[in-house]
Amino acid sequence: MPAAMRMASLQRDCANALPPMFSQCDVLAFEQGQLLLAMPTSAVAARLKQQLPKLQADLQKRGWQVDAIKLKVQVTRAAGPVVEIRKLSMPDNAVTAFEELGDALEATPQNEKLIAAIKSMAAKRRQA
Repeated sequence: MPAAMRMASLQRDCANALPPMFSQCDVLAFEQGQLLLAMPTSAVAARLKQQLPKLQADLQKRGWQVDAIKLKVQVTRAAGPVVEIRKLSMPDNAVTAFEELGDALEATPQNEKLIAAIKSMAAKRRQA
């Protein structure tokens, strides 16, 4: 089996044998019965150490001659995509409606914070 296909197959078998929390783990090398896995953090490595006997047994059941598994902390994948935060806008008639609501509410101790919040929001939206 060509090396790339063999590594991809081993990566897939490791992913199937491990819980989803280890999806960031990658197969770095597999030579002479030694499997070298890379993971992004030492915390993941510590948790994976507990799963090594199960992983080794599962891989052996799938036909891989794994005698030992070594772990290496190494960032192998780029960070996730940066999420852009879009600025929310409010039409002028909506801002006016909130201002009118703030003025129309009865000024009681119970409504005091609500009125202040509505007026503050309307004022911020007028500035934007």
